[in-house]
Amino acid sequence: MAFALTPEREREVEELLSHYPNRRAALIPVLWVCQRQHGWISPEVIDWVARRLELSTAVVKGVVTFYTMFFEEPVGEHVIWVCRTLSCDLRGAKAIQEHLEEKLGCKAGHTSKDGKFTLLKAECLAACGQAPMVQIDDDYFENLTLAKLDGIIERFRGEAS
Repeated sequence: MAFALTPEREREVEELLSHYPNRRAALIPVLWVCQRQHGWISPEVIDWVARRLELSTAVVKGVVTFYTMFFEEPVGEHVIWVCRTLSCDLRGAKAIQEHLEEKLGCKAGHTSKDGKFTLLKAECLAACGQAPMVQIDDDYFENLTLAKLDGIIERFRGEAS
């Protein structure tokens, strides 16, 4: 099935394009709009973006595969990034990750059976002074304990889908 943006998202892309001197400069923001709508960057999205910005699919795919913020396969409703850099690891990130794997029933790099969460490891989320921490969607949760993390996960579980 061919990818298409909603009229609202298409207006968002038009607005973005008006701010950039050339279409290639808008590539990352346009991909971000597409992922927010579709949930991930599928081959159909890559084709659509390439046509829309008059770029080759290789250029678009190169950007998608370079940045970890773009997902090349479907993800859960919420994406949890566990920071595993040294600062976080020294303050308990491994225990945070293992706790989440048990609580969600999936290993890092996978999605929970209910489709609610995808659990990923990050090299660094730039919150070293507030370790250990996780990023869920666009929000940071810092200075975590397992009990604090459980409360956060339950809040996300309780949201209406």
